[in-house]
Amino acid sequence: MRIVTKKQTMVHAALLEVEVGTTGLCGGDTGHGGRTYLRLEDEGGTDITVRPISSGTGSGGVELVFGGDAELENLIAGLQFALHVLQESKENGTVAYGPTIGSKTID
Repeated sequence: MRIVTKKQTMVHAALLEVEVGTTGLCGGDTGHGGRTYLRLEDEGGTDITVRPISSGTGSGGVELVFGGDAELENLIAGLQFALHVLQESKENGTVAYGPTIGSKTID
């Protein structure tokens, strides 16, 4: 399944690229085709630690730890960008206008 995504690089003494996209609401779970994609990537100088979470009670998750003031500023800006894209894409999916556009194939 292909998802249109939008990317933006947050710049504040460190560089954090945020890429996000969604198919929008599809009427149910994964079996109905709904997918949402979020990627946070260090583009230079970002103190970020990623740890997988594997728990006995659930299917797991991921833990993100950012170190430093620039990282906090970039994370806030990046999450605001991601929230905006997802809110505008909720009904009809992410569409190809606005910031840098990409696409991802998601299983």
